[in-house]
Amino acid sequence: MPGLIGKKIGMTSVFSADGKNVPCTVIEVGPCVVTQVKSVEKDGYAAVQLGFQEAKEKNTSNALLGHFKKAGVTPKRHLAEFTGFDQEYNLGDTITVEFFNDATFVDVIGTSKGKGFQGVMKRHGFGGVGQTTHGQDDRARKPGAIGACSYPAKVFKGLRMGGQMGGDRVTTQNLKVLKVISEHNLLLIKGSVAGCNGSIVIVQK
Repeated sequence: MPGLIGKKIGMTSVFSADGKNVPCTVIEVGPCVVTQVKSVEKDGYAAVQLGFQEAKEKNTSNALLGHFKKAGVTPKRHLAEFTGFDQEYNLGDTITVEFFNDATFVDVIGTSKGKGFQGVMKRHGFGGVGQTTHGQDDRARKPGAIGACSYPAKVFKGLRMGGQMGGDRVTTQNLKVLKVISEHNLLLIKGSVAGCNGSIVIVQK
């Protein structure tokens, strides 16, 4: 789907036309620069690669420096590919938040906040094991039996257990676009999106 790269600024609220206080997320979308145009003939598929945020040359690898030099643009910190653009773009073209002027709903892809190692109750919503009386005082938040038996003498893959929680790629779909502020490259969308303030997100039509 066509879209742009952006940065989550934070959350706020705005008043709608009928006086309701609507929670919204503020995202700085673009400006994104076209760093590569892929075609079916040359690459096997059609796509547009966009770059977002300026990067220092000393922090950019030589391979990427050559890639950006070929495109005639300055080094960028973040790159992403998008497909399905109605308009044809050339190397060096800049796409701003005005791309979403005609959009009513968008999908936002972000990386959820990391929560460290968590148990099964928080991570998977388990109810815990039994009661905390009658001699049982150390198993209230445990997962209980994990299904090992005489055959096969193992625990099956994919069993829900405690472990690392968060830090996953999360797509929030069908978020309503409330306002496009083109002079500041800001997009106000209804509701929340995954990720902490300042994290990189992808906004798709």
